[in-house]
Amino acid sequence: VQLQAFGGGLVQAGGSLRLSCAASGSTFSINAIGWYRQAPGKQRELVAAISSGGSTNYVDSVKGRFTISRDSAKNTVYLHMNSLKPEDTAVYYCAARSTWKVEYNYWGQGTQVTVSS
Repeated sequence: VQLQAFGGGLVQAGGSLRLSCAASGSTFSINAIGWYRQAPGKQRELVAAISSGGSTNYVDSVKGRFTISRDSAKNTVYLHMNSLKPEDTAVYYCAARSTWKVEYNYWGQGTQVTVSS
């Protein structure tokens, strides 16, 4: 499975961005795709995830502001980020989890999101 993430950039606080994660290869083996982020000096955290059944979950800090969605026909997962805050600044990574795995085992390259105050 290959993942390609894109859509990051520089935005002012209160603005919006949409990240995209395009999956290719043996996508039938995936049961969840998630978006992680890592800010300088901080641990990587799972921001949002969507399962193959469509259920979603979010870290508390982004609830009500971020929405994860998917376009199955395009094998693409999106992270819609609204009301962005400077503390959302991080490198964002998409990751996929195989059906037989507990942890995410496929990773895309990171995309930088910078929110200016």
